[in-house]
Amino acid sequence: MTTHGARLQTVDIALESIARGSVRPRRLILWLDDPALMVRLTPQLRRLQQRGLEVRLTSNYGPHTKYYPYVLSTEEFECPLATADDDIVYPAGWLAALVASHRDHPDTVGGHWVSVVGVDSGSITGYSGWARRHDTEAGIDNFALGVSGVIYPPLMLAALRRGGDAFLDLCPGADDIWLHWTALRAGIRTRQVSAVPRHFPMIPGSQSTALRLNNVGNDRNDHWIRGLYSDSDVLALSSPGTAATLKDGESNAF
Repeated sequence: MTTHGARLQTVDIALESIARGSVRPRRLILWLDDPALMVRLTPQLRRLQQRGLEVRLTSNYGPHTKYYPYVLSTEEFECPLATADDDIVYPAGWLAALVASHRDHPDTVGGHWVSVVGVDSGSITGYSGWARRHDTEAGIDNFALGVSGVIYPPLMLAALRRGGDAFLDLCPGADDIWLHWTALRAGIRTRQVSAVPRHFPMIPGSQSTALRLNNVGNDRNDHWIRGLYSDSDVLALSSPGTAATLKDGESNAF
């Protein structure tokens, strides 16, 4: 997880919801990219540190900061990485469901909220119109939304490490898109951990919706997608057998 600015005052709520889950992480890391924040930790964060929270300083990778510093921290990956957002209250079974998905399907990405990349007439359709999944079938056209939590297998972490920080030029403002594209290029499928896509409650006053609203409302996600996915990527996404049971008329925005 990462946070910045005023959200430092409320991120402990998201972290505490994870720490109180029925399954606890081996490590719980909060990445900060501003040295000034390291000396302004709230009492709540300091108490979480006493219980095992790691607060670590890193470079500013934008939204990619929640996973990329970890990818850089080791050359070999023995366990999966679960990512979470700083403005969400996660339920007690949140991590347990992700871990169970990884245990049963160790080479796939698992997420609580998964959409299907739309393809029509050889082009990727508008992001906000992508349908949500209503099953747990794996596919390369499945797109995990980080806001609800995602678990990445070691195979995916290795692919991200090989890709380096090219996202700074190609897709600096949309980590979910870069992560899906990396999985697509590596042949790694994604699945939803349950048949129902889930979005969890937001922390009141966290003011952390700006990036998502800008990317969706201003069509920035479509901008990143057009610049990143090649014709061969689109062809792979439109191959028979990648689609599954969907419900029409849903929006990928919220």
